[in-house]
Amino acid sequence: MIPARDKNWFGHPRGLTILFLTEMWEMFSFFGMRALLVYYMTKHLDMGQEYSSLIYGAYAAFVYFTPVFGGMVADRWLGKRNAVMIGGATMALGHFMMASEPLFYPALATIALGNGLFLPSLASQIEGLYRDGDPRSKSAYNIYYVGVNLGAFLAPLVCGTLGETYGWHWGFAAAGFGMLISLVIYLAGARYLPPEPARGGAARAARPPLDRAARDRFALLIGIAAIVVVFRGAYEQVGNTIALWADSGVDREVAAGWTIPMTWFQALDSLIVFAFTPLLVARWARLAKRGVETPWLGKMAFGAAIVGASYLMLALVAAWCDAHGTRASWIWLVGWFVLMTTGELYILPVGLGLFGRMAPEGFRATSIATWFFAGFFGNLLAGALGTLWSQLSHAWFFTLIGAVAGMAATLLYMLGRRLGDVESHGTAGAAMALAR
Repeated sequence: MIPARDKNWFGHPRGLTILFLTEMWEMFSFFGMRALLVYYMTKHLDMGQEYSSLIYGAYAAFVYFTPVFGGMVADRWLGKRNAVMIGGATMALGHFMMASEPLFYPALATIALGNGLFLPSLASQIEGLYRDGDPRSKSAYNIYYVGVNLGAFLAPLVCGTLGETYGWHWGFAAAGFGMLISLVIYLAGARYLPPEPARGGAARAARPPLDRAARDRFALLIGIAAIVVVFRGAYEQVGNTIALWADSGVDREVAAGWTIPMTWFQALDSLIVFAFTPLLVARWARLAKRGVETPWLGKMAFGAAIVGASYLMLALVAAWCDAHGTRASWIWLVGWFVLMTTGELYILPVGLGLFGRMAPEGFRATSIATWFFAGFFGNLLAGALGTLWSQLSHAWFFTLIGAVAGMAATLLYMLGRRLGDVESHGTAGAAMALAR
């Protein structure tokens, strides 16, 4: 009799479908709450814009920080399944706590702590679904990433609409129920998931020592991560000052009597990822067949430059609107999302793949943790930059953010020119993981 976890759905182990749906609903929960957060603080809690941006940046930063330690706790003590269940239940509790104003800060901390256990423990189970050499494993993370973006796409449309139309607490409640659905799916499909790996001393004994070459590789990754921190200072304005501009600086009226809900624009990023990822992957494949292979850091520099250009475009639009005393058409905001997300696809997935490839054998989780740290410090920087939104004109603010992204592009380009093919400095097999 074939074990349950070896049976297939859609050409892949059934466990991949379970993980796909679990993560989709977790992303629905996470991004649903995020789409409402800055509006909830400024419109319902009457917080100042500068303070709200700092809180948003700090919360988003700790969402990247807690998985570093949550993964260690899961690997050494709890195990992946227990970590997913405890983390998911903790996140659901945090979302429901958002319904009470006095529990606002504890709710944010609760969600961030639960995420720390849930995020690394769920994605790291994918590898155990496939035997060594199974060619299907190469596309497994791509399929899983579709679930990530599907949840992120639906969240602003559902939670955002409920929050804007019926009250912010309804949107937060929908996010909480999304997290509960995620847990139910995970528990119902547990028999299709891989068995728990060794933990504690047995796992540490199997890990090879960290030699000088591996240390040099980590030093290089830390340098790249430091530049990505600068880039994220610009990129992470999406749910912060860009959301505020969608409310106050954009004419969202489409037809008489109907205006696009401001939270809906937060769904565009994932929608464009769906549409553009296959096109970019196909283009890179065609170039590779012709022997044209763009260096990793070259792609990342190009992506950061596109993001910088997208903000400079907004600066010109905002300057024109200020000069004429009007608001920007919603079409400009859609165009910005198209341009910005195109740049995102050149830097964030590529950078994640680079960190996976350059990870020394036995230290892949540590390498991915370095990537999470870049998200942590980058969100802190984004929150600090966001405090300038009320102090500068919109045109000058967007110019500043464009310059920050341009600085990251320049540093990545210079590092790429200095190192040449960064993979020549040592790689250790392809690996992938989840990046928000």
